[in-house]
Amino acid sequence: MARQLDEQIAGRFPVGQRLRVLDVGMGQGTQALRLARAGHRITGLEQDPKMISAAREALSGEPEGIRERVRIIEGDGRDTGVHFLPGSFDLVLCHGVLMYVEEPDALVAGLARMLAPGGLLSLLVRNGNALAMRPGLSGDWAEALVAFDAATYRNRLGLDARADRLETLTATLAGIGAPLHAWYGVRVFTDTAPDGAQLPPDAETLLAVEERAGRTDPYRGVAALLHLCGVRG
Repeated sequence: MARQLDEQIAGRFPVGQRLRVLDVGMGQGTQALRLARAGHRITGLEQDPKMISAAREALSGEPEGIRERVRIIEGDGRDTGVHFLPGSFDLVLCHGVLMYVEEPDALVAGLARMLAPGGLLSLLVRNGNALAMRPGLSGDWAEALVAFDAATYRNRLGLDARADRLETLTATLAGIGAPLHAWYGVRVFTDTAPDGAQLPPDAETLLAVEERAGRTDPYRGVAALLHLCGVRG
């Protein structure tokens, strides 16, 4: 997904532009730190104290020049309007968050309002059109049969979560003035790999295959996750 995001940044912004980035639900700060290392100014919004602690610990190990480019705020992604003025950011990330929000439209609309004209909104969601893939590939036929008609699923953390469909989010993005510009699949072939699995010796080839599949039909349509990029008009 990082390669996909970098492709969108390179195609939309001048080389060398230091972007104002809002990372909503930043978690332990993986993407935030990666973008800060590239020279961008990051504001991370996170409500889980454990994730904030992990992000701060990771940030503390970075050089001073990178640390000063990252600001972490404790708060709910649905309250962006409380913390920031509309149009304050060039890039807004919301990765792995919408599946825990029962009614996501208001959240997504709030994110779009944070974008300056021409700004990029990056969403990572669970693919509602492919919920039967994981249990099916694992041989859990009963669960796969149920998943065909499901809108929710039990994730690897044991939490109940919801999934989004490409066509629904496409309509949502169009309705909030940040129409879909590009979309990718994420974890097309590797979704059934166990958590904590070691990278294989041919990891670069694996990544090349996933990257190719994530942008190629029909493979991207059955990916576990969808990466959608909308552009503020």
